[in-house]
Amino acid sequence: MTIEKTSVSRAARLREAGIDDLEALVRLEKDAFETDRLSRRSLRRFLQGGNDHLLLAETADGIVGYILLLKRRGTRLARLYSLCVDAVSRGQGIAEALVRAGEEAVRQAGCASLRLEVRRDNPAAIRLYTRLGYRQFGTLSDYYEDGTDALRFEKRIRFYEREPSDLPIPYYSQTTPFTCGASCLMMAMKALDPAAPFDQREELRLWREATTVFMTSGHGGCGPRGLALAARRRGFKAEVFLNGEGVLFIDGLRDESKRRALKVVHADYHEQALAARIPLSYQPLSVEEMERCLNQRKVPVVLISSYRLTREKAPHWIVVSAVDDDFVYIHDPEIKIDRDESVTDKEYVPIDRAAFSRMARFGQSGVRAALLLSAPRRRRAR
Repeated sequence: MTIEKTSVSRAARLREAGIDDLEALVRLEKDAFETDRLSRRSLRRFLQGGNDHLLLAETADGIVGYILLLKRRGTRLARLYSLCVDAVSRGQGIAEALVRAGEEAVRQAGCASLRLEVRRDNPAAIRLYTRLGYRQFGTLSDYYEDGTDALRFEKRIRFYEREPSDLPIPYYSQTTPFTCGASCLMMAMKALDPAAPFDQREELRLWREATTVFMTSGHGGCGPRGLALAARRRGFKAEVFLNGEGVLFIDGLRDESKRRALKVVHADYHEQALAARIPLSYQPLSVEEMERCLNQRKVPVVLISSYRLTREKAPHWIVVSAVDDDFVYIHDPEIKIDRDESVTDKEYVPIDRAAFSRMARFGQSGVRAALLLSAPRRRRAR
């Protein structure tokens, strides 16, 4: 990213830092912070590091602020490591301009999210980050040199820019902990047929038609054959993709009676799917195939492990809503209100293509399952 001589206000301008700015940065660091200062050696390393971004705010009097962002190798996550504005220049919008420029720099570098830590006793900084859309997701006790806790914040900085030719997929939030599959099927059907029902009644009806009855705990989720059968009953074309013939979700069940019941349900769905002539492939869908299918106006509904999203080891259905050169974008039907999540956090969520391939499997046996939905079959006019 090039921001050379970008104007912040009448007095300050932004630019990328260079090694010639080292001495000025050392002075600024010393004047602005009493503890947790970056050393000269660290600043030099950041200035010379090709994976980091160090941007400056400069006036006629010299450098008055900087922002340092680190890009985590092998991920799409960046970290706002340090933000500094000298005391005389505060209150002029310089910190906000630096943050916005930093977000754009790491976004152009391919990052999807930006994280930071801020002192619990720094209300001005907390207000700034909150106003700019950052959301607190954790706390680090005794984080700073003087023992002060750090609040952890995160912001999604990359959003999918839908093309006019793309198939728009509406978003629906599941209303129970066990209806992710039904909710995803509703989103896929609504994308293909605007007249399709889109409410809790249909969500629960679909779940009753597709449930596996049992899971490790609580109510059972939905299996791919059950979802395909429910879609077929509503006139949609449905294809099932698996990586094996085993009984899904049985590994997590210890109760033998529940295991037997799950096997009966599995066999029943399998026989119904065969009778309905639902196409079944034992070759899982690749990301490349999902991209081609979306271009053909087919919607992939994919089983993933929720661990990479929520740190909870549970199977979870999502809709693949778009694919580009860098990311797979998903509609995740689960909104966690207690974490202040909203629809914005859950639709067109960008996930690195390689990371998605790892995510799209569940359990020790690496179960892979997907459903591919196509538009309703046209009935002949009589």
